[in-house]
Amino acid sequence: MRKLGTILLAAACVFTLATTASAAKTLRISLQLPLKHHLGQNLLDFQQEVEKESNGSLKIEIYPSAQLYKDAEVPQAVASGAIEMGVASLTQYAGTIPAVDITYVPFMFDSTEKVMKGTAPGSPIRNALDSAILGTGTRVLWWQAYGSNIILSKKKEIRVPADVKGMKVRVFGKTLGDTISTVGGVPTMLSGSEQFLAYQRGTVDAGMTGITAVKSRKLYEVMDNMTLTNDADIEFIVIINEKVWQGLTDDERAVITKAGQRVEKELREQMIAIEKECLEFVRDKINVVELTAEERAQWREATKPVVERYIERSGELGKLIVEEAEKL
Repeated sequence: MRKLGTILLAAACVFTLATTASAAKTLRISLQLPLKHHLGQNLLDFQQEVEKESNGSLKIEIYPSAQLYKDAEVPQAVASGAIEMGVASLTQYAGTIPAVDITYVPFMFDSTEKVMKGTAPGSPIRNALDSAILGTGTRVLWWQAYGSNIILSKKKEIRVPADVKGMKVRVFGKTLGDTISTVGGVPTMLSGSEQFLAYQRGTVDAGMTGITAVKSRKLYEVMDNMTLTNDADIEFIVIINEKVWQGLTDDERAVITKAGQRVEKELREQMIAIEKECLEFVRDKINVVELTAEERAQWREATKPVVERYIERSGELGKLIVEEAEKL
């Protein structure tokens, strides 16, 4: 009898453990960048806190380097429920919400102070865009600071707008494409994961990206020059399927919200140091072109028409957001 009791007790324990394990909700996250990139590290930090604070009720799985979806595919994949969560560049919503491209309007967010204020949770710009994105069936959990926009080129240095004339330039958003076409270049839309091969094969002559990507994607191996235009602020967002979100308990949502707010704040505060470290890393691997005040003034003047195109495309919401951005 004692042996039978021991067996029954052991079986009960196994059943309890199996029930607990099966009760854990798995949230998969698609990421187009490597885990070693600061966006990947940001997700790992989030994963650790959520799994710990949820006491095992939530499990986070991260799929980096576009293993499951490319950047452009993430919003639809999350909205449809094909995957629970994803990281996408903000501009991927420009097809349905053109106003999201505000951070890519030339020189609208050209200082750390403007970026901090404009992207802060609860700011008029942030509230308007997060609310609009919610209407697509995806909820923004937090924004991930990616850094300043730069231009890579082969052989020929890019210093002034005239240098871009006739060049095929990789872009990752409609408004950035407007910037290139306005100065005489030919914009070519390519996802971040396609950059290395495109530069290596000469599919494009130049490309827009962030400083951190030059290091993490080893773009210095296939490009010769990096021009610090710093004309736009690149933002990514972490999104979750709205039905999945509503299916979580209040406690689970609270854990996710708290973790998201913490990792967003910490990353935003670290961006200056992160970009500085990446810049120092690539300085002896690629020619870094720093613009003079006069050269930057030429870019400002040449790209003014892009603002009007943005407003025309994004309507009343875009107009209101430009007004808010100008107050920064």
